[in-house]
Amino acid sequence: MQRPIKLIILAGIALVLFYFVRESFLSDDNYLIPLRKEREEKDLTFRSRTNSPFEEVERISFSNLVYYEPNLDYRVKAKVEELAQKDTLHMPMTNGSTEPYIRYALAHFELEGQPQRLTLYKKVKEEKEELFVPFTDKTNGFDTYGGGRYLDVPFEEGDKTVTLDFNRAYSPFCAYNPEYVCPVPPKDNRLALAIPAGEKTYEKKFVGNKNVPEQD
Repeated sequence: MQRPIKLIILAGIALVLFYFVRESFLSDDNYLIPLRKEREEKDLTFRSRTNSPFEEVERISFSNLVYYEPNLDYRVKAKVEELAQKDTLHMPMTNGSTEPYIRYALAHFELEGQPQRLTLYKKVKEEKEELFVPFTDKTNGFDTYGGGRYLDVPFEEGDKTVTLDFNRAYSPFCAYNPEYVCPVPPKDNRLALAIPAGEKTYEKKFVGNKNVPEQD
């Protein structure tokens, strides 16, 4: 068999294996089932009397949050560029106040064939081994909350890469109740493309004199 034909066959086998592994990963207990469980548990929390962001009428009528279907294209590995000088940013809040966050590092990754960058923040005096990523994208105000969404990114000191799983992007509490105060994503975390992954807008419709959540 000629060498070019062998290479074509090998490339075809590699492509088939790639898609097989990719689909298997999406249906695997290690990813899809835990993701669904997280979403179910969040719905349970939102129905509870003590932890829900909703007012009583909305909490009682609440069924579930709405999400995009999981998509591995939006689960990306990013290179971490630690900042030599970790400045404290007084991040604007939705009520006009500010809250201190440390500009900890930059995350460099690729989406839709284009280089992207997000700043990774750490809350001052935060004990958790994770970084906070408030961001906006082109879905805001359409399919997702207009004020942007958040990611919590597992991180340990010295990590050279992080996984940005936009399937786990979530809306702040002020998306459900304007009484809550939430961080406003900074300018350096405005992505110029759509991220159709993670939590979608929680819509409400008016029935009589009450707000009744509208489900997709």
